[in-house]
Amino acid sequence: QVQLVESGGGLVQAGGSLRLSCAASGRLFSTYGMGWFRQAPGKEREFAAGISRIVTRTNYADSVKGRFTISRDNAKNTVYLQMNNLKPEDTAVYYCAAAAWGSGSDKDYEYSYWGQGTQVTVSS
Repeated sequence: QVQLVESGGGLVQAGGSLRLSCAASGRLFSTYGMGWFRQAPGKEREFAAGISRIVTRTNYADSVKGRFTISRDNAKNTVYLQMNNLKPEDTAVYYCAAAAWGSGSDKDYEYSYWGQGTQVTVSS
């Protein structure tokens, strides 16, 4: 069982930056692939970024590639999402997710554990 708690969301102007954190409780964090998904009002949840359990591979949606960076610190049981050059269309609730033995996939059904989400609002 893994519990995930996101933090770091907030209100930022377009062009600004935010760093999201996701703290995981439970054992064997290093055996989980991790992902960040987001859901904007009136839209379906979509993949943003993923990272494999051994930090050998990262995966990004085309819409965030070059602006967002996912990383993890297995010693701290934490995964991060650094978001730079934010745009109003990045406004959404951001969710952290964990998949046992995962690869950082963009498929939400591969993730068994989800956080409660953190709101990111980008003003124009």
